[in-house]
Amino acid sequence: MSEALVEVRQCRQAYHKEATADLLVLEDVNLSLREGEMVALLGRSGSGKSTLLRIISGLLQPTSGEVLWHGRPITGPPPGVAMVFQSFALFPWLTVQENVELGLEAQGVPREERERRAEQAIDLIGLGGFESAYPKELSGGMRQRVGLARALVVHPDVLLMDEPFSALDVLTAENLRTDLIDLWAEKRLPVKSVLMVTHNIEEAVLMCDRILVFASNPGRVAHELQVRIPHSRNRLDPAFRKLVDDIYGLMTQRAPAGLRRTAAGGPGGIGTPLPPVGTNLMSGLLEALAGEPYNGRADLPRLAEALQLELDELLPLGEALQMLQFAVLAEGDIVLTPAGRAFVQADTDERKQRFAAALRANVPLAALIRRVLEERWNHHAPGLRFRDELEDYMSPDYAEQTMRTAIAWGRYAELYSYDEEADQFSLDDEED
Repeated sequence: MSEALVEVRQCRQAYHKEATADLLVLEDVNLSLREGEMVALLGRSGSGKSTLLRIISGLLQPTSGEVLWHGRPITGPPPGVAMVFQSFALFPWLTVQENVELGLEAQGVPREERERRAEQAIDLIGLGGFESAYPKELSGGMRQRVGLARALVVHPDVLLMDEPFSALDVLTAENLRTDLIDLWAEKRLPVKSVLMVTHNIEEAVLMCDRILVFASNPGRVAHELQVRIPHSRNRLDPAFRKLVDDIYGLMTQRAPAGLRRTAAGGPGGIGTPLPPVGTNLMSGLLEALAGEPYNGRADLPRLAEALQLELDELLPLGEALQMLQFAVLAEGDIVLTPAGRAFVQADTDERKQRFAAALRANVPLAALIRRVLEERWNHHAPGLRFRDELEDYMSPDYAEQTMRTAIAWGRYAELYSYDEEADQFSLDDEED
């Protein structure tokens, strides 16, 4: 095998939280990147993929473990690594040509050489004729092409891409994705290897030679898959569809019983993050599952295609329904439970009652809020009381997201009320 350009060994990333345990983002991450391969880091949003990419780029030092660049520890941004960001990250006051030349200018490349190489990179990614345009004059897809040209112009050994197509519309993303695959297959990209972060399963299978499936909380490589389908790949090819199905199955597996904790702060406890999923979407998915053609069981990839949902939209929906025991995720399918079917068949008031019962039985945070309100003489409690407890187990951002979900679910179920301005929970008047 060729020499590893990048090696990540037992990487761990944690952030210190005062008076509580450290917030663990990455744990025991190991991977290598070799010349001639395009590799995907595939996982859910928040699983630590982008954090790992920043560590590999030298922008962030891991808490422990090491990252090697050509066999030597990385102590800062290595000279042969370039990155393409999700948000384009262009300077609005510079032209396309000037934006692309920036990296070369930082390297001290003479002006004539800078101009020549920048023009080549701009032509390569299909923006010839737009050298004098400013970012505000370009579409989103064209701006991302500028970002790609800026990364390629320095002829890096490794190109890092952080969800480079997620900010684009579907058609624009597909065009740019196809162009990039063609350039890679034709060996016209001036790079030795590509490492791409994505949450799009089909994108990973379409583009990459190897897929590292990331698990969450903390982030780690759970599975490694080789993609042996030759380019150009056809999404309708049975081998392509089978691999997509297999990955959906891997990403919906529950943790082994020995890894599932039931303590207050672990999975199944108060510190379980709640997905930001609305009750209307959950009701709609349950109704779709109960009807034709699914009749209670649907293949996740085909359901995502039918509903025009991406992985990061469908899986949280499925996980929320599984948490409430209205559905089960199994082997890449979502299956309606008897409780889910009963919910679909109920009228509006009975749905709320069933949802409230599911919250009290299966969502510890909602059950805690209700219990505290019942026990207090005035049936009121500040939101800060629960938010502080959540922050013992997760970051403030995740704590806030979980709180917003608990508020929305509890309001729908009429389990409790919440005053936004006062940041206060209460029981409804008739229950006081």
